[in-house]
Amino acid sequence: MRISIRVPTQLRTLTGGAGEVAVDGSTVGEALKALDAAHPGFAGRLFDDNGQLRRFVNVFLADEDVRFLDGLNTPVTDGQTLSIVPAVAGG
Repeated sequence: MRISIRVPTQLRTLTGGAGEVAVDGSTVGEALKALDAAHPGFAGRLFDDNGQLRRFVNVFLADEDVRFLDGLNTPVTDGQTLSIVPAVAGG
């Protein structure tokens, strides 16, 4: 499946400034790994040592947080969009 991943401003240095990248994958996890393969450096920013999403990284499929779906195993279909949204500390 060909899907788009929206990249937050903080990580666009890894994509040469691109705010959206098209990748192939049939699950959220496959798509994020494809993003790292095309633009090395994402895996360390997104995944912990156990291969799970870091607590401060949110990934949305459409408007749904994938943690409340099937996590990295959430299936994706052609044309869908994932959004990477890092949690931001504020005061």
